[in-house]
Amino acid sequence: MDVKPLSFPWETAPAPGEAIEVAEGILWLRLPLPMKLDHVNIFALDEGDSWAVIDTGIGSKESRELWKALIHGPLGGKPIGRIFLTHHHPDHVGNAGWLMQEYGAELWSTRLCWTLTRMLQLDEQARPNEETLQFWRRAGMDPAVYAKRCEERPFNFADITWPLPLGFQALREGQRVQIGGRSWTVHIGNGHAPQHATFWCEDAPLVLGGDQLLPSISPNLGVYASEPDADPVGEWLESCARLGAFARDDQLVLPGHKLPFTGLPARLVQMADNHHTALARLLEHLAETPGTAHDVFEPVFGRRIEGDAYGLALAEAVGHVNHLYATGRVSREPGEDDAWIYRVV
Repeated sequence: MDVKPLSFPWETAPAPGEAIEVAEGILWLRLPLPMKLDHVNIFALDEGDSWAVIDTGIGSKESRELWKALIHGPLGGKPIGRIFLTHHHPDHVGNAGWLMQEYGAELWSTRLCWTLTRMLQLDEQARPNEETLQFWRRAGMDPAVYAKRCEERPFNFADITWPLPLGFQALREGQRVQIGGRSWTVHIGNGHAPQHATFWCEDAPLVLGGDQLLPSISPNLGVYASEPDADPVGEWLESCARLGAFARDDQLVLPGHKLPFTGLPARLVQMADNHHTALARLLEHLAETPGTAHDVFEPVFGRRIEGDAYGLALAEAVGHVNHLYATGRVSREPGEDDAWIYRVV
């Protein structure tokens, strides 16, 4: 069967405070992010006297002011009645608590998304804890970066998310939900975030993909001190294969970042192949030069990594060596300063 390439029905995204109708009763909104990936997509589905929204943006004063402008502008003054979260990352859950407080919105998410959001909002640190410091050392973090981070306030989830109240509706694999007058089936992905919800329309060729189904970038598959031996790469590859059973060329995918697109079967294969190729490069590199996660940036990413991208890159490099370790293709042993040294078996 021929697989069609990706296509993009819209060449440009909606400007701040504006909206584009991507299907009858579905508006595409966009909120800014204070990072290199400078935006997150929000989709609003018309439910008559209110809107259901998919994700909420980062919890900042700027984004909340934009929400007010959107509600009084393209959303026609109607309140937010329901919030559907794709996953727990702050650019997606950041304003959920505020929308619940301001508009009485009802929250729908997977149990783990809700639990992680609540837990992380309570975990506020003035300096990195010892478990995090050990994780960085075992990853072989650059000594200058390590010394700097030891003296800094670390990333705190609570700084960029509004407190999430108690009470939510749980989403689960295979569940059918009515959103915006259409029936949708929930399918769960993993790798980028645990229990990431995607929504597949039964009445029209539409998919709400969050960060599990992105058109032109790969979401971060990072490992952190909370689960240092996690295998997000393995979970991602499994999810790509499993979700492929539901993908069709005619489906319009509404993603968490970048532009809506069609050609999902090809994109799922492409996303998996990107990591298979990176793993092959990594194995070849480690066969010649055993090293730490910090040492393998170029074989994993195909380029040098510096500056603000370093932290996410280190987390994803750990994800890739962890996958090779979990699948028995490399061994590891402690080297200098607690760093794991990986060798091909």
